[in-house]
This record gives sequence, structure tokens and C-alpha cells, in this order.
Amino acid sequence: MAQAKVVAGKARPRGRFPHVKRAGDLVYVSGTSSRRPDNTIAGAEVDEFGTTTLDIRAQTRAVLENIRDLLAEFDADLSDLVQVTAYLVSMNDFGGYNEVYGQFFDETGPTRTTVAVHQLPHPHLLIEIQAVAHLGGTS
Repeated sequence: MAQAKVVAGKARPRGRFPHVKRAGDLVYVSGTSSRRPDNTIAGAEVDEFGTTTLDIRAQTRAVLENIRDLLAEFDADLSDLVQVTAYLVSMNDFGGYNEVYGQFFDETGPTRTTVAVHQLPHPHLLIEIQAVAHLGGTS
């Protein structure tokens, strides 16, 4: 039987869906951003004049850390990921995203697809990642 969870201490989903859902030995992670529980966004700063600075490296790191925390709900971690799909607002950010991603994974990590999208649910979000993990070790 499938088990879905909205994880306490994480930013609430912006709709009626769970953060994670387990079905058998698979854990599906909904699209995850760098949004914090207080709805601020890691890697997005606005100064007193309204100038916005967005940092793809900080956002990518925060997204992967958020996914790690969500997987922990099912006693899983990033090493259990088998597939990742990343959505970037601009492929100009690919280099910074790829650099940080490589600090978490190597060629033995999950398969990956990266696509550009027109926009994400908040104008300060540069990246969102969805993922699938397999429990019980590698097969």
C-alpha cells in the first residue's frame, strides 16, 4: 500500500500533494525547490532597494539538501536515488547547477535529465528537482 507524507519542518507544498510518496520499494519525491519553511528562498536575496540577487549554486545545494531531508522520512538518503529530473529556468545556470550537483553525486549516482522551463511557481526560483529513490540498496 502506498504511503504519502507531507513532512513537518519543511516548506508546505503549494498545492494538495505530498512531499514524498512510497510505493513498494520506490520513494517518489515531488518537485522540490530551495524554499524554506518560512517561505523565504535559499539563494535569493533582495536588498533594501529591491535589487534581487539569485544564486543557482546556493539554490541547487538547498534543493538537494531538502530532498535529502524528505528521503529521511523513509529512512533513505541521496545514495538511494535512482533517477533525478531537474528543471532550470535558464540553461545559462547549467554550469553552476552542474558544479554543485557534482559535489553530491558522481557517475555511480542516479540517472539524470535536465530541462529548461519557462518559469517556476515563484519568480525567485531558478531550479526545481523531482526524484525517485529505491529502498533496500542498489539492485
